[in-house]
Amino acid sequence: MFGRSKAFSGFAVDDIDKARSFYGETLGLDVTEDDGLLRLHLGGGADVLVYPRPGHTPAAFTVLNFPVDDIEAAVDELGRRGVRIERYPGFDADERGIHRGDGGPTVAWFTDPAGNILSVLQETPPTPA
Repeated sequence: MFGRSKAFSGFAVDDIDKARSFYGETLGLDVTEDDGLLRLHLGGGADVLVYPRPGHTPAAFTVLNFPVDDIEAAVDELGRRGVRIERYPGFDADERGIHRGDGGPTVAWFTDPAGNILSVLQETPPTPA
């Protein structure tokens, strides 16, 4: 039924101006605004809608993942841009806050100004046989 739909995802924030600055300036995404709504134009061609919501409660899960080739470089650059890497119970992390292992990607989480959880992740290289 929706196989050919150009679906997109979206999430809420409490302050559209702070979101525009964070996603556009801090993270360097192409951001457009129309009628108080933001569109994040991602590298893969997809768009994500960011909309204001009074009484916003941050998502308790990751709303946006950014695949990277070098997670250490990405985490270091986020730090230089004033972004703090988060640590979550049950996910061991190294000194940079990077979680490695469990058979999944290597990942580091951070939040936007509204408290929504984002991540940078790098696919874990295969283990030699």
